[in-house]
Amino acid sequence: MFDINSFLRDLSIAIVPFLLAVTVHEASHGYAAYFLGDDTAKRAGRLTLNPFVHIDIFGLLCLLITRLFGWAKPVPVNFNVVARKKYGVAIVAAAGPVANFLVAIFSAILYHIVSSIHTSNPLMIKILFPITMMLIFSVQINIALGVFNLIPIPPLDGGRILQSFLPVDKQVKFAQLERYGFIIILLLIITHVVDYVIFPIIHFFVRLLI
Repeated sequence: MFDINSFLRDLSIAIVPFLLAVTVHEASHGYAAYFLGDDTAKRAGRLTLNPFVHIDIFGLLCLLITRLFGWAKPVPVNFNVVARKKYGVAIVAAAGPVANFLVAIFSAILYHIVSSIHTSNPLMIKILFPITMMLIFSVQINIALGVFNLIPIPPLDGGRILQSFLPVDKQVKFAQLERYGFIIILLLIITHVVDYVIFPIIHFFVRLLI
């Protein structure tokens, strides 16, 4: 039976780590591109940790429904510029997931510190409980976002990373898959491939951390 109170409670706790996760993810792409000579994200005002600059309404609605998956507006990157550097495209693409994994690890460390605090003070319990839950959600969301984006299908980060290591003639053909990327991802979800392949990986790393 659907418990609306439980849903709203979890959502109110999950919204902060979600906004942090997608903001760090997209900003990391922008900063990586900037360090490689592309100032597109900077000129677009996307080199910021202000979550309201990165929010995508549909990505936020997806979080409301799944309480796990969501996304932000992609940071604009001129891949013709970053591609001039060796593995530039791969570096920019990997920056987002790597940032999510680092946030997940940091959140897990804080979780273990906070959960080790034992108190019988009712006020402290009321304070520590939502913080603990928020840190758990942070680990789950960041791991999920990082792993999901590493699926080797363009335009996901994993697709761009794989494309960077392909021979030049095959890079062009592989890039053409991007127009079908959303359909492929949707098929993976509908056919439960994500459930059987991606979710176990996410759950493994979440259990490993917390």
